[in-house]
Amino acid sequence: MGPYQVDQELIESILVQLKEKGCDLSYDEVTMVVNLVKDKAIFHYIDQVIHQADTILDINPSFTEKEILEALAMNVVEFLRAEAASIRIYNPRKEEMVSFGSYPRESENREQAIPFEDTIAGDVVKNRRSFIIPSILKEERYKDKMKVEKQGIHSMLALPISIPRFSLKDVDTEGCLQIYFREEGKEFTPLEVRIAEMLAKRVSYVVARKRIMDLQKLSTTKDRIVEQIFLKLGKRGGVKMKEVFNLVIPELADIMRIQRCSLFSVMEDRQQAVLEAGFPEVHHGIGKIFEVSESPYIHTIVDQTGPFGDFENEKIYPTYVHILNPQRSRLLPPDLKRFLEIQQIHSVLYIPLVVNGKVQYFLTFDAQAQHPGFTDEEIEIFALFGKELMKGLRLEKMDDILHDFKNPAIAAAGFAKRVQKILADGEYPTKKEKINQALEIILKETSRIQELALTLHGEGREEMVNLSDKLKMRAMINEESLMELKRDNVRLYEGALEPSLWIRCYPLHIERVLDNLLNNASNAIPAEGGSLSVRSYRDGEWAVAEISNTGQISEEDKERYLQGEGKGRGLHITTRLVKRMGGKMEMESGKGQTTFRVMFPGVE
Repeated sequence: MGPYQVDQELIESILVQLKEKGCDLSYDEVTMVVNLVKDKAIFHYIDQVIHQADTILDINPSFTEKEILEALAMNVVEFLRAEAASIRIYNPRKEEMVSFGSYPRESENREQAIPFEDTIAGDVVKNRRSFIIPSILKEERYKDKMKVEKQGIHSMLALPISIPRFSLKDVDTEGCLQIYFREEGKEFTPLEVRIAEMLAKRVSYVVARKRIMDLQKLSTTKDRIVEQIFLKLGKRGGVKMKEVFNLVIPELADIMRIQRCSLFSVMEDRQQAVLEAGFPEVHHGIGKIFEVSESPYIHTIVDQTGPFGDFENEKIYPTYVHILNPQRSRLLPPDLKRFLEIQQIHSVLYIPLVVNGKVQYFLTFDAQAQHPGFTDEEIEIFALFGKELMKGLRLEKMDDILHDFKNPAIAAAGFAKRVQKILADGEYPTKKEKINQALEIILKETSRIQELALTLHGEGREEMVNLSDKLKMRAMINEESLMELKRDNVRLYEGALEPSLWIRCYPLHIERVLDNLLNNASNAIPAEGGSLSVRSYRDGEWAVAEISNTGQISEEDKERYLQGEGKGRGLHITTRLVKRMGGKMEMESGKGQTTFRVMFPGVE
């Protein structure tokens, strides 16, 4: 198709209109004027329109979608020499038009939401066509007339905004761009309206580009998360969840300004949830237990009872729970609200992680930034992170269990050799009692190895346990392990043991704690030898087990050890289990001796 030619009917139409206004020009004269306008004036106008369209296409795609639409409003206002513009987006769930920015921003003192029905913005979306309002004061559908009159605004052009869905999971974004003018009874030419519509449509390309870039970024983030976790899980020396958190959380920082992240597991009875890991760890009580029924937010996440939907202060769905306003949320308890306020947290996201049809874990993300919502892709990133953490948590537990197999395995082997020697020497009749004791210990320790393996699938049940009895038994098992390891230069002492020192816990947990502390104490004794002693006592409401050994550590190492940051896994395991049992640890070191105390809530 060649260059635009002036239509003969257009010339004749202009000729008639000029004669009606008393301007008597010939056909050739009108043709000449039209060609001059086409070649000179229209060129400059079209050039301006193209420049304005390019300006919209050049809007930074890293902006939020709200900022992109605000930039569109600014461009249209400047081009049409209007006074202001506002954007409303249709919310189909609530059947309302939600305020989504304005230009200039100072003009954004309007209602947050207006009805979809019987409003100009709603009609624009419903009919997908522009509406011209020459006089706002005479327009019945425009409700807040006093505000626009006070601002000196009298006419309006309302344009449809439509951003087609980007994937099968998306929905079309429908909205209305309302452009305000000071003129009363303003006449909008078809050209003005058509250009404004064209500019409004260009914004969909900017949003599409933004979404493509976001998908690329999210895809890269996914790859980096998997790579980081894979590399960490593949390292020798075992898995520690806090190290995984420290590696991966920075990868998520671009999605939301994350201040804290936590991983919880749901216990077998589904009545309690355990804080397994957190970032930064200093803000978390790793091992702390929460009652599901007493925490509305945990109950909502774990039991998935609904109701689901967008609420004033929360968004609740099976795949996520987003607390938009923590201080007003009905789901958060007062103590958590206070903590979030101190930390200046304005947005909390919870991601449930489902295993075999039930929520077995959930992630929490606390952010100082206020987030109106998250895309499906962002939720997918957080869920992917959670699934990778679940793998890491199981591997961490497996590493811990393999570490704790050592003491019972060595002890069982030692007592088996002792029985074998007695039988080989023909001393069974005279040492029957010792054989029976050894066989009983072998049975208990092999059963304990089996229980350790089963902890991957559950913890069993809490019981009343005598801490003194457990300390005495584990000290004896540790003694046998030292004999097997040919540590003959370690002298063992049993101090005073409180007769009835009851605590409530999982028996396997306290055995693992005591085994690890005894093993660490034994390993800390210098090569030339030394002593290892145990005692137990009551200190107010606390039941205390105390283990002392020859050897001294620095003040710098002392703090690290109490945080579970020793070279091996023993202290790491111990710290987590002690916290989980509601206990605490103390340590003293000086004059060539080190003492560890573990303290648990006592039961009368």
